[in-house]
Amino acid sequence: MPAYHSSFNESSPRLLGNMALLPVNTNFKGPAPRGDGSLDIVDEALQYFKANVFFKNYEIRGPADRVLMYLTLYITECLKKMQKCKTKNDGLKEMNVLGLASFALPGESGFPLNALYSKPANRGESDQMRNYFTQLRQEVGIRLVEKVYVDDKPSKWWMCFAKRKFMEKSLSAPGQ
Repeated sequence: MPAYHSSFNESSPRLLGNMALLPVNTNFKGPAPRGDGSLDIVDEALQYFKANVFFKNYEIRGPADRVLMYLTLYITECLKKMQKCKTKNDGLKEMNVLGLASFALPGESGFPLNALYSKPANRGESDQMRNYFTQLRQEVGIRLVEKVYVDDKPSKWWMCFAKRKFMEKSLSAPGQ
């Protein structure tokens, strides 16, 4: 069974490095264009997560796939953090902290997929990329909490994926 790829690869989005700068249905500020309410990259990442997380290899078919890969890795990090959260409110707090925490960008030593992403060309692009990732991380956190917490308790059908590693990679440093 092949991995799921982003449907946004067919469009010709603006690029940030070699990633697509895609519209997002969000109220968080950032460089992503405001979505029109239809399916966006965050919806796609959440929809395809359970299938894609099992793959050790992933063929990149376009710039939107790089965003999908990053979000898949980030969802795994979110689920790891949510394992400690017993209520939806705890999960929201933890996702807010994780979404705003510092993280490595492509080209920096702590970024797990440096071979697949081009590093920012200059300081302005670096700032824009950091803001884009932060905006995506915040939106993923909010939407994931809504999916994971059913009746104020974490769903075992989501939490069982917390130990999985997409492409045997992790956004967090070893031991975290």
